[in-house]
Amino acid sequence: MDRREFLVKASAAASISLSGCVSVQSANEADMILRDGRIYTLDGHNSIVSSIALKGGKVLAAGSDAETARLQGPGTRVVNLAGRVVIPGLNDSHMHLINGGLQYNLEVRWDDVPSLVDALRILREQAQRTPPGQWVRVLGGWSEFQFAEQRMPTIAELNAVSPDVPVMVLHFYDTALLNKAAVQALGYGRDTPQPPGGEIVKDAQGEPTGVILAKPSMFSVYSAMRRAPQLGPQARLNSMRQFMRELNRLGITSVSDGGADNNLADYVLMKELAQGRHMTVRLACSMFSFSPGKEYADFESWIKQVKLSDDPFYKIYGMGEILTFSAFDSANFILPRPDLQPTAEKDFEKVIRLFVEKGWPFRFHATYDESISRLLGVLENVHRDAPLGKVRWILDHAEIISKRNIDRVKALGGGIAVQDRLYFQGESFIRRYGEGAARRASPVMDMLKAGIPVGAGTDATRIASYNPWISLYWFVSGKTAGGTQLVGAANRLDRLEALRRYTVGSAWFSGEEKVKGTLEPGKFADLVVLSEDYFAVPEERIKKIESVLTVMNGQVVYAKGPFRPLAPPDLPYDPAWSPAAVARADEGSYLGTALKSSNHGCGHVHGNGDFCGGVSHNHGWIQGDGGVWTLSCNCMVV
Repeated sequence: MDRREFLVKASAAASISLSGCVSVQSANEADMILRDGRIYTLDGHNSIVSSIALKGGKVLAAGSDAETARLQGPGTRVVNLAGRVVIPGLNDSHMHLINGGLQYNLEVRWDDVPSLVDALRILREQAQRTPPGQWVRVLGGWSEFQFAEQRMPTIAELNAVSPDVPVMVLHFYDTALLNKAAVQALGYGRDTPQPPGGEIVKDAQGEPTGVILAKPSMFSVYSAMRRAPQLGPQARLNSMRQFMRELNRLGITSVSDGGADNNLADYVLMKELAQGRHMTVRLACSMFSFSPGKEYADFESWIKQVKLSDDPFYKIYGMGEILTFSAFDSANFILPRPDLQPTAEKDFEKVIRLFVEKGWPFRFHATYDESISRLLGVLENVHRDAPLGKVRWILDHAEIISKRNIDRVKALGGGIAVQDRLYFQGESFIRRYGEGAARRASPVMDMLKAGIPVGAGTDATRIASYNPWISLYWFVSGKTAGGTQLVGAANRLDRLEALRRYTVGSAWFSGEEKVKGTLEPGKFADLVVLSEDYFAVPEERIKKIESVLTVMNGQVVYAKGPFRPLAPPDLPYDPAWSPAAVARADEGSYLGTALKSSNHGCGHVHGNGDFCGGVSHNHGWIQGDGGVWTLSCNCMVV
């Protein structure tokens, strides 16, 4: 499609044509024009233009600089892109934004930390900032394989960096590590009973070691996390806003939420944010019950209390991802594949029939082909007398799925939301299932060839990082955090297709494919100006891309560098000692503080003269593709 054809493609009922070149929705001036860029519209022909005009929260026109200049008026804000790449706002088709947002101001994040030495330093420094009665916590989103040391921290190391302040480190949903202060704060002792589906590891004397294992239930580690001190009402609102701003920093403007823990209470909080016009990420939420055995009763009650809506900023869109606990398979690749419970089909069919009857979309978690086979059998049974075409439904994850089951999903009209969970757990997956299975996990190309809607995402924030560029890197390269080539070439995506799954593809999963995902006239004005050219940088650099300007609904929600004057006012952190405040001060990363901190990588406190135990010394630093690395300490202590 040439430029003229693209520009004439505006909404027919409302558009007019100016000089036969540019199509707009009204003759009024644009609110904002971005020019002199390379704007990937991701329309049906993947058109690239140099300028885009926005008005009233939507795309008004796109074309050449000269063409959009005709829409400029006295009140138009004009932004010169200086040749930068622009893409539609990124859309994570499966993230737990509410759960992540409620904890964000309390969390130390290790997402981009390259070594365990740095990770422990960060914990030590945060422990020094944390007031009495509070905890230091790392709640997922990292992998031991990302560290130079290729291992997890030990309990002894956690005790050393924080003898008095409780520390909890969550490794996915399979392990929780607690220092001695955290074990004491939770009241764990010799007589503490073992949690269902988990283990509090004890030493030879029967004392808790600080290690909690999921075997395979994630709730054994999850319950410990929930018993730590939580934020108050106002701080919760602040934390949610800060998390959305962090997502904006990475170019995310939309999320489909896979379910929150507290459901109605959490959704009331989100409604308060929406009513206050504080949403900087469009959010479509699913609801799932946290009451095993009582799921149907919860869903039946919620359907009576909650209405589905088409609000463009915040809405309850359906049910999921856990529909019944009997039909849930955990993604703990360290342990053998778990079987669904004997009552899985019966329980699953009961809730599915409720959703179809009431017209509620639904999504369900299934990692393994064996689980998928059983649950698709239920859907086929329901479909015979209650057609699934009445509702939109989604299969989440599907790391292992056969071509036969892909065809069954297609026949039933479903979509598949895929994530980068194996970027973090790939080595464990290979050890458990072998390289042959790994080459096809997840078989995204097979899904696309079958004509199934496919959306990309992360499953953040516990099981993976919320960083969409790590996910895009995963779908393009098929490499893990540790550098292992996991996915075969046949199931890796080219950069354009991967980006389409994170934009156009993901829009389907909230029922919004007609209003967002591309930068075409009449669609939402959600876009991102990138720090680097996603289509040209070396593959390893994809992980380092971020936004320098994020626009949601035609409004600037994040800006840095040359666009900093356009940024919204800073939002103070609540509490002020929040670990996120430290990361945010360094544009979202702790790494920049590594070279400036008085606590160097060796862990010894240094003065301005770099003295350690009276011995003057220096640290060597290397800047590599993986980030900033420290050499060994020549103070002779380590």
